[in-house]
Amino acid sequence: MILIDDTCISDDIKEKQFVCNLEKCKGACCVEGDLGAPLEESELPVLIELYDKIKPYLSPEGIKAIEEQGVYVEDEEGDFSTTTIGDRECAYAVYEKNGMLKCGIEQAYNDEAIDFLKPISCHLYPIRVTKYEDFHALNYDQWSICTDACELGEKLGVPVYKFLKEPLERAYGEEWYQKLTIEIEGK
Repeated sequence: MILIDDTCISDDIKEKQFVCNLEKCKGACCVEGDLGAPLEESELPVLIELYDKIKPYLSPEGIKAIEEQGVYVEDEEGDFSTTTIGDRECAYAVYEKNGMLKCGIEQAYNDEAIDFLKPISCHLYPIRVTKYEDFHALNYDQWSICTDACELGEKLGVPVYKFLKEPLERAYGEEWYQKLTIEIEGK
């Protein structure tokens, strides 16, 4: 376990190897699971504000789900997540011709239609963050749908924390990431 500032980082984040392999999984993390992507409360007004700019990037089914359920949903425990289509794929995910799922929010960002990349939980995946009163716990979410990503990570020798450098810096800052790297690599 690694402790940095107000975060507790699982050893798996430094020890496990991971590189997304979209060619193999086709974006399965956008479909599998009980809910949509977890959302921070700070992201809720952002999705509301940007929805009209994101909408052209979504599928008709995604638009219908969002317009029926809202741009996000709240579960029984008071947690927020992205809307889903028929309790399956994220309403913001779009199937491409090759069957791969892409994020409509991220596509709008890439086209410079919006300045919000995508929910931080998506950007950080396979790290899941649990927020407690005094600290955040960062854990590696090992899931069978990411077997190909683990194999590719091992082949390329890329640990989770290096693969997720950009989102970790987005979530916790460059200085925090430097502390993490020093703690892990001793440099």
